[in-house]
Amino acid sequence: MSTELAAPLFQISPAAGGHGLSLSDSAARRLAELGTAEGHPVLLRVAVDGGGCSGFQYRFELIEAAEVDDIRIPADGQAAVVDPVSLPFLKGSEIAFVDDLAGAQFVVRNPNAASSCGCGVSFSI
Repeated sequence: MSTELAAPLFQISPAAGGHGLSLSDSAARRLAELGTAEGHPVLLRVAVDGGGCSGFQYRFELIEAAEVDDIRIPADGQAAVVDPVSLPFLKGSEIAFVDDLAGAQFVVRNPNAASSCGCGVSFSI
């Protein structure tokens, strides 16, 4: 009997900083575009809230400044921030920006999620 592992559906970039989070090139490019449009740099706040159809949901917010206890995830001169309470739910994840037929949005590619809803905003562990 042979077991063959299927190739992953997505590739998570290596994370820096020991927190296991990374910001993709696509997300960094989109943050740079948004900062240019706003006329000042912006940060992407990523948080996990209770609720949604699968138990937890991601929350994305553009902000100008991080909180003192935020964890910073830098890439290509841009950054996302995560609060310490959300960090355990996101460990090992990649924050990306996708622009496809379903729409253009920031997404979290979370290897800890046991299941997620069709739109990808809600998940369970």
